[in-house]
Amino acid sequence: MAVKIIECPRDAMQGIKHPISTEKKVEWMRLLMQCGFDTLDCGSFVNPARVPQMADTHEVLEELLPTKGKNQFLVIVGNERGAGIAAEKKYVDYIGFPFSINDTFQLRNTNAGKSEAFDRLKNIQQIAQANDKKVVAYISMAFGNPYGEFYDRKDVIDWANKIVDLGIQTISLSDTVGTAKIEDIGYVFGNLTKNLPEIEFGAHFHSVPFQWIPKIEAAWNQGCRRYDGAILGLGGCPMADDELTGNIPTEGLIDWINQRESTNIDADKITKAVYIAPSIYG
Repeated sequence: MAVKIIECPRDAMQGIKHPISTEKKVEWMRLLMQCGFDTLDCGSFVNPARVPQMADTHEVLEELLPTKGKNQFLVIVGNERGAGIAAEKKYVDYIGFPFSINDTFQLRNTNAGKSEAFDRLKNIQQIAQANDKKVVAYISMAFGNPYGEFYDRKDVIDWANKIVDLGIQTISLSDTVGTAKIEDIGYVFGNLTKNLPEIEFGAHFHSVPFQWIPKIEAAWNQGCRRYDGAILGLGGCPMADDELTGNIPTEGLIDWINQRESTNIDADKITKAVYIAPSIYG
């Protein structure tokens, strides 16, 4: 399986309090579209009161549509209404839905319990199929949680199988608050890639700086070839205990993978993106 790197400007931006102008977002996305990423996680159709930074997702992506080319765009939704909006957009290729195996986080994230959220995911898959879109299911809290609630890595495997039964072909496992244990990463990815080889499993890890490599390596050694990142490691989950916990820095991820396998990423464009990112994100 070829390596896929998903750049996540949506995850990097959504927690930033000051508004980033639509013009700056378009400028940033145009540069990222030149880098050679497999997919750009670039916006969301959720209640703008909850995520005000993403309120202009349609305006940004509509502006980019004429030059989209082979770039694939992924947007996040929290319910069927958001999925219905996304499904109507020509620029949307993937509809992402965060499904947490932890009830507390699911309620905080999508205002629904685990059972209701799974029903939503089922409906979202049906909406996507009817509109020639694909779903990416994110299993949040796949490697533990900050609430002191019971965690069993076998639950991740059970829920992944249920998601596959819905017809979903891409599942990204999330170390949501950056506390994953290496042995849990190896166990979960090893089991899933062995028993569900036809499914694409990805890693959406959060980490403090310089502690992400063992996590990537543990997933890599078990056959994972899909990785999410964000330039400079910006973003991450606001519920993490350590404010330094962010996304995996894409530039570091690319360097690490290039030592093992070609990524076809434009190194010059990545260098430019790293240089420009502070002026975009402020």
